[in-house]
Amino acid sequence: MTLTRYLYNTLTMRNIIFLLLLTPFFSIAQNQYKTEIVLQPNEKWWGGFVGLGHNMPFEKNLELQDLAVQNYNNQNAPLLISSNGRYVWSDDPFKFSIQDNKISLFSDVEELKIVQAGKTLREAFLNASKLYFPSSGKMPEPLFFSVPQYNTWIELMYNQNQEDILKYAHNVKEHNFPEGVFMIDDNWQKHYGNFEFKPEKFPDPKAMIRQLHQMGFKIMLWVCPFVSADSPEYRDLEERGFLIKTKGKSIPAMIEWWNGFSASYDLTNPKAVEYFKSQLRTLQDEYGVDGFKFDAGDMQYFNGEYSLFEKDASAVDLSKKWAEIGLDFPYNEYRASWKMGGTELVQRLGDKDYSWAALQSLIPQAATAGLLGYSYICPDMIGGGNYKAFTNIDQTKLDQELIIRSAQVQAMMPMMQFSVAPWRILSADNLKIASTIARFHKTMGNYILQVAQQTATTGEPMLRNMEYSFPHQGFAECKDQFMLGTKYLVAPMVNKGTERSVKIPKGRWKDDQGKIVKGPKVLEIKVPLDRLPYYEKLEEN
Repeated sequence: MTLTRYLYNTLTMRNIIFLLLLTPFFSIAQNQYKTEIVLQPNEKWWGGFVGLGHNMPFEKNLELQDLAVQNYNNQNAPLLISSNGRYVWSDDPFKFSIQDNKISLFSDVEELKIVQAGKTLREAFLNASKLYFPSSGKMPEPLFFSVPQYNTWIELMYNQNQEDILKYAHNVKEHNFPEGVFMIDDNWQKHYGNFEFKPEKFPDPKAMIRQLHQMGFKIMLWVCPFVSADSPEYRDLEERGFLIKTKGKSIPAMIEWWNGFSASYDLTNPKAVEYFKSQLRTLQDEYGVDGFKFDAGDMQYFNGEYSLFEKDASAVDLSKKWAEIGLDFPYNEYRASWKMGGTELVQRLGDKDYSWAALQSLIPQAATAGLLGYSYICPDMIGGGNYKAFTNIDQTKLDQELIIRSAQVQAMMPMMQFSVAPWRILSADNLKIASTIARFHKTMGNYILQVAQQTATTGEPMLRNMEYSFPHQGFAECKDQFMLGTKYLVAPMVNKGTERSVKIPKGRWKDDQGKIVKGPKVLEIKVPLDRLPYYEKLEEN
């Protein structure tokens, strides 16, 4: 119980009224250290939350954000970074707000320092990453960078089953899409904490996975740290002492997450973590599974009062330890992480709505992920991860243009992921466009893989913010273009229509139609539905 709550419960009404006047004091007092950054002329800031990337660079007014309790459905890092070469890093979560041309920083553990590392966003990133999240020198499985991913969530939701999974895979091949990484999503298992296929849904899972492998797919299964209450696994894990306990009690805590209330592995207990990983390895040995989609490691689910093996561990520590499990499995995917920049983990953007606004958020969020060290980024599912948008739909009312543009945005990103079946929702002509886009991504695979390999060496983002690549040239607010490595400027359509402006930096560039452009200049271009505009940087003579 906090001091404020105790006083509310015990004082007289008169004293309560007096205490209300002091409440702001108690809030501030909990943040022992306060630092203020006065914004420099034309200075822009990014950082903290990948899920707020579409609001970056931050506006001059931003309400208080707390890295310890919220992750906006995505990755966090205790880093703020500036276009003028400045940054702030802390090993611990902090709070920050922006008002009146000033960033206010609050920390419970230290006085935060502003580091001047150079004059550009790139110089600030390189300095921070070298000190605090250097590249591990490794990368995820190379196949991620050369073929699409196919996730069964939108089509099957909680009805994962052998027949429909094989049908989806056959449709991939029949409609001329490349084979790739195949993800079987939530509810394939008997219950949470169990790692056996539901026998009523999967009569022969070994044969299913064997057939998928023969078709050219690699197989990943959805997993989470939660354990269904009153299950055999729950009782076994409780006896072993591997579950998070309610503070002051000997019983496991019931934690609320999007699928209800469950117990959870105590990820601060090394024996519990090793036991969990052993269950995954058994899956690999028994069924031939290639890897795992690690979901539900969001810190906000772990903000209760618990008794943990590591007594001083916090919610962000649990989130980080969940992410560290994936380092043992080259086929991995995460959507929530804390302070895992520079590691060889696939980091997916959070589930998006089926809307143009959501599509417009992909580029700035992916670019922000790179600035926080999460370079091996996968956008959300093409068309968005909101299954309700594709359930019981009237195909004639579906905005097929949005689906095609969504696929084009992803085609030159480090990875692309399908979920809603294009052959179910697109016309014959648009299906051909989608298939061509998927095969184009595979064609780009060798270059994308080269960029990934460079990232493993240098730590620099694969997908780069335009301001990062072309500092102080007017790109700080650019949210509809990005660089893939150093070679390609990508300018997809993120608005409805067939025309857009493209801002070309200095130098000579060749566009997707073979035309040579000399920058700097702004182009007004035509973008029919089957065109993805991009510009290759040419060597200067």
